[in-house]
Amino acid sequence: MLKRQFLLQEGDVCRDLTFVEKGALYSYTVDSKGNQHVIRFAFEGWWMANLQSFFTGNPTTLNIEVLEDSELLVLDRDNHEKLLQEISAYETYHRIILQNAYTALQQRAENALGLTAEEKYKRLLEQNPEFLNRVPLNLVASYLGVSPETLSRVRGSFNR
Repeated sequence: MLKRQFLLQEGDVCRDLTFVEKGALYSYTVDSKGNQHVIRFAFEGWWMANLQSFFTGNPTTLNIEVLEDSELLVLDRDNHEKLLQEISAYETYHRIILQNAYTALQQRAENALGLTAEEKYKRLLEQNPEFLNRVPLNLVASYLGVSPETLSRVRGSFNR
């Protein structure tokens, strides 16, 4: 898929799990004022979907957009279920992926609620340094829940 194409748009039902072979994706919501709030990124070797919509069949509130030209493996629900039933290693792999995703989501919520902008940026550098080489700074700021001006100030204090 090409940069800026949508994999999923708000109001649609998420029907696929997507594995990033090459490239990058990101998910976000848009608030009533039109502000974008980045939820997560997916790079090579990562999965992306709106699991709530995928498992319930309800429309999504997320958008998933291609950040870099990407090569993707797309797995629909029927084939996902078939793989879970027929290949025990896939079931184990998927369970581990879900556990890791839940753990990361919980850590992200705790970081958003309890860390300063400086602490959030430091954790990002420690855990996902590729973000700064591949993601525009306005999206990094949104992901961290800070303004672009705050991110600029924080980055400046780290570069001294």
